[in-house]
Amino acid sequence: MAEQQEEVGSTARGYGLGLGAWAVFLASISTILGAILFLRFGYAVAHTGLAGAIGVILLGHLVTIPTALAVSEIATNRRVAGGGAYFIISRSFGPGIGGAIGIALYLSQAISIAFYLVAFAEAFAPVYAWLLDSRGLTLDPRLVSFSTALVLMVLVTARGANLGVSTLKYVSAALGLSLAAFLFGSAPESVRPEGIPLTSVVADADSFAIVFAVCFPAFTGIIAGLGLSGDLRRPQQSIPRGTLAATVVGMLIYLAAAVKLAASATPEVLAEDPLIMAQIAVWGPAIFIGLGAAALSSALGSILVAPRTLQALARDGALPAPGLNRWLQKGRGAAMEPVAATVFSGVLAAVFLLIGELDFIARILTMFFLVTYGALCTVSFLEYFAGNPSYRPTFRSRWYVSLLGAVMCAVIMLQLSVVYALASFLVMGLIYLWVNRGQHGQRDLQTIFRDTLFQLTRRMQITLQRERFQASGESWRPAIIALTRFGEQRFAQFDLLRWFCHRQGFGQFVQFIEGQFTPASSLEAKKSVSGLIARTAVSRAGVFVDTLISPSYHDALGQTLQMPGVSGLPNNCVLFEFDGRNPTEIQEVADGARLAEAAEFSVLVLRSAPARFGYRSSIHVWITEDTLDSAPMTILLAYILVGHPEWKRATISVFACVSPTSEDRSEDFASRMAEWRLPIASHNVTTLVCENEEALETQVVARSRRADLVIAPLHSSHFEVGGLELSLLRYQGLQDTLFVNTARPASIV
Repeated sequence: MAEQQEEVGSTARGYGLGLGAWAVFLASISTILGAILFLRFGYAVAHTGLAGAIGVILLGHLVTIPTALAVSEIATNRRVAGGGAYFIISRSFGPGIGGAIGIALYLSQAISIAFYLVAFAEAFAPVYAWLLDSRGLTLDPRLVSFSTALVLMVLVTARGANLGVSTLKYVSAALGLSLAAFLFGSAPESVRPEGIPLTSVVADADSFAIVFAVCFPAFTGIIAGLGLSGDLRRPQQSIPRGTLAATVVGMLIYLAAAVKLAASATPEVLAEDPLIMAQIAVWGPAIFIGLGAAALSSALGSILVAPRTLQALARDGALPAPGLNRWLQKGRGAAMEPVAATVFSGVLAAVFLLIGELDFIARILTMFFLVTYGALCTVSFLEYFAGNPSYRPTFRSRWYVSLLGAVMCAVIMLQLSVVYALASFLVMGLIYLWVNRGQHGQRDLQTIFRDTLFQLTRRMQITLQRERFQASGESWRPAIIALTRFGEQRFAQFDLLRWFCHRQGFGQFVQFIEGQFTPASSLEAKKSVSGLIARTAVSRAGVFVDTLISPSYHDALGQTLQMPGVSGLPNNCVLFEFDGRNPTEIQEVADGARLAEAAEFSVLVLRSAPARFGYRSSIHVWITEDTLDSAPMTILLAYILVGHPEWKRATISVFACVSPTSEDRSEDFASRMAEWRLPIASHNVTTLVCENEEALETQVVARSRRADLVIAPLHSSHFEVGGLELSLLRYQGLQDTLFVNTARPASIV
């Protein structure tokens, strides 16, 4: 709220200068048509050929065009204040991410000042040569860079952005005339190639990746105009128009320049003479004027943009020192010209001016800008995919275009340098953690990914329902729902559910609260959910928890059986539980199991014991001839259970009980274990002869008394009134016992 009041207040005080799309276009195009075009594009054609140079242009624009579209989209979503690209990112991603990327963006903009001024100094090469020949003086180009930087800083500080934009008009005009002189000129006959070679390169040519790293800063001017966002009359209109126009015009000029260079000079000449364009132009000095104008205009654009980004960062308190934030956010006049931020940016640029190496600075800028562009494309993509109702831009890009831009940024960074790319990602992550400290209740990565997961879940559920997926015998997996009134006092049912649903299944644990739905009971239910969520976090359970208020257990179960599967798959099993020491609970469980069985759900009934699954080292599975249809699913449940880390040392033993008239089927069952690819050794498969139910019970109690979990079958005939209660009380003396009845046969082949 304070942030919104600040922004509204800034508008009321009239920070802007009322500039339009033309200012955005000039700031962007003057940066795009900069030093690289005049000093390094001949090098690009020489080392990669015309085809490679065109590839550099197209590959660069696979990043810049999606970024331009993303910027245009995001800028029309809400009112854009000062701070340009930083403002857009921070208001879409939150102050944490915005601050991290904003700091990187500011550094790239400040370093750009030095980059363009170093290039500007090279425009005076004829002057250096004349001084050396006629006066014997050697002039260090860094003196020109420092002097120009000082003059520009003083002018911009004294007169503000209005002077800068007015100057850009004249500088851009000079730039246009020099480019026209180049494009309509012709090179001397001695340096021309035969035809227009597409693939000819110099010997020992630099790799495509190195050439791209040197030339990519040429395309980074597309967001230069965003730095004027606080000085625009209608930024939602001016930013898309100016940015897109500059991007398209810049790409066309670079393509024309590449063809002209390839047609005018051989690769060797292009590589040897960085200022070959002066030999090609109608009037050679026009190229030096153009280079000076291009570098000067680009430097001026960076001087206009970088301090405004820094000022916006300081206003949001994104910098580490409160005192530094208070100083840098200060402005002069109604337009709040960033005087302090301009001085700070000048000092930082001076550090890189001392380096004076154009190619080195270019490679640093490439990494910085790729990180920023990738973030902008990611913002656009995630905002679309998250389906945030607050994201309503009037200009629409396409999500796949933004995704392409983000992917291309990451791929190009890794291609240029894996070490520097990973270091950039790491540094950005550390800056994010640092800036995000103390930020609570703000939109951040967690919020973005939560919205994205919400959309993924929604779409998957709708798709699965549309396909009417039913768990068939060949693709059965547990989708278990558990209803209990003892969820806060007992853990056996919850533990069994989370074990079954660790990897191969999905579970819903529902706490039943008896009574009518009232505000008081609703509050109680919310508290219960909070406790259950805390339990899932502690136990690392992949289980969905909820509460249900209903007048009776029977009604609650009826509602539960009608619940759609949260995972998108229909629930196919119901897990019940009762305390084996308290037979009074059995009636409610038996009635519920009969209802679930009649509704064609598989029924799992856990009779819990005090041992709480013992050492979780042994599972005994019992099969009878009349429950062979349940055998695959019963054994599969045991297999799923031992897949959980808490049961990883457990062994599964299978006991098959047959009548005296049946043949010895131990080999048959052992071969089925091998066919089903289950980790059950043949010596753990035992066939027993049981004449009747009493004999079966005797065998179970005798052999499985020490088992940590016994899985016993339930036949459909057991669900008759009175029969199920007796069946669930059988096998007294065992530890935890799970009774299983399958709604339909399940194959596990």
